[in-house]
Amino acid sequence: MSYNKTANITAETINPRVKMFNYEPCGEIARHAERLQEELNKNPGSRPFQEIIYCNLGNPQALGQRPITFFREVLSLCDNPALLHRDEAHLLFSQCAMKRARKIIEAMPGRDSGPYTPSQGIKSLRESVADGIAGRDGYPSRPQDIFLTDGASSAINLTMQILIRSEEDAFLCPLPEYPLYSGSILLHGGTMVPYNLSEDGDWGLEIFEVKRCLEEARISGLTVRAMVVINPGNPTGQVLSVTNQEEIVEFCRKEGLVILADEVYQDNVYVEDKKFNSFKKVARSLGYNEDDISIVSYHSVSMGYYGECGRRGGYMEICGFGEDVMGEICKVASLTLCPNIGGQILTSLVMDTPKIGDDCFEKFLAEKESIHSSLVKRAKTLEKAFSSLEGVTCNRIEGAIYLFPKIHLPAAAIKAAKTEGVSPDIFYACRLLNDAGIAVVPGSGFHQVRLILSVKENQCGWEIAYSTFSSDC
Repeated sequence: MSYNKTANITAETINPRVKMFNYEPCGEIARHAERLQEELNKNPGSRPFQEIIYCNLGNPQALGQRPITFFREVLSLCDNPALLHRDEAHLLFSQCAMKRARKIIEAMPGRDSGPYTPSQGIKSLRESVADGIAGRDGYPSRPQDIFLTDGASSAINLTMQILIRSEEDAFLCPLPEYPLYSGSILLHGGTMVPYNLSEDGDWGLEIFEVKRCLEEARISGLTVRAMVVINPGNPTGQVLSVTNQEEIVEFCRKEGLVILADEVYQDNVYVEDKKFNSFKKVARSLGYNEDDISIVSYHSVSMGYYGECGRRGGYMEICGFGEDVMGEICKVASLTLCPNIGGQILTSLVMDTPKIGDDCFEKFLAEKESIHSSLVKRAKTLEKAFSSLEGVTCNRIEGAIYLFPKIHLPAAAIKAAKTEGVSPDIFYACRLLNDAGIAVVPGSGFHQVRLILSVKENQCGWEIAYSTFSSDC
């Protein structure tokens, strides 16, 4: 008997699609940051900084943002129902948290947070989400259209599994982009068709640019199935105007495209002249219903004033898909059995917050407004700081928790990057990490890698990085 003495699984024998994409927010610079942190833990003082500041991800609570008390109270009680029957419970928890926890516990399988739930999520929690959507938009929402998921990322991947049939199926996606989209499209065998946001227009979306990209894709033989819109923008931080959204709705309706609306930053709007409007609300206000246009919208408990990234809670609302398709989506969702129950609970709480008259309302509102005002303050402070630096320009931050500055590097820096065999944006990000302990994402991680010539200063400018400002202060 002979034995194979070589490894069966190598980088050459894994799924080739896995090697086709990079996810730079958690890429090599992030891994290098972790190595530096380990070095600092073992040898304090070995670097000119004491700790790594991770600005490569929107991760608010890791950077000091405090959780909302009401959310944590309900989660604690749902995981420990026996606390509801203890005399001291009234001293530790608000009455509205106890009331909400009792309601949720009654709906959980086995009245406990341990068992599996329905694959689409617990019905009463989906009802809370649907009621929250209806209250936000002023138009009805149905619990049967809601899928509770392990964060918005899980919902987006599920959507791609359903829509992609072959590499000829394509998706319009914005550049700069959140690389989850390019990664998931490639991984599931589809094709990404990028459309450029206008940097000179404060990262706005110009519909003629989208039309041009659609026409070119169709000429090349692609079947464009959907258009991804991120509002507020990631990583660019813009908030779309209603007029712009109406243009998108009309365009997608005419061209038969599904709108994939990434709306996870809907509670992160910082300017007075704009506000968040869901694409479903805009479509309904134009008089279009489910028979006219298909929309899949995503939300998450990771951002906003809640910032509960590690809970992995989120939902997608699917409008305009037939009942037969919804059944197939349920089948695919069942492969993971169910979304985690903590995330399900938290998603329902985010969409159904305390109301006036609840004993915890004033504390909840104070915490919410404190976090939001802090985000507004830091958004403006960081925007001003970037704009005041030599060789740096930065558009106005309107929403989300990111800034996407452009940094004009001198020729010597670009030459040094070439000597090291890396692009200038990666060179800059590595130097920033090694010298200051700040981890950011190179602009190329969002496929924003065009070289820009500055005639006035005879320098080359690169899109360098985005930076989060999600710490609490």
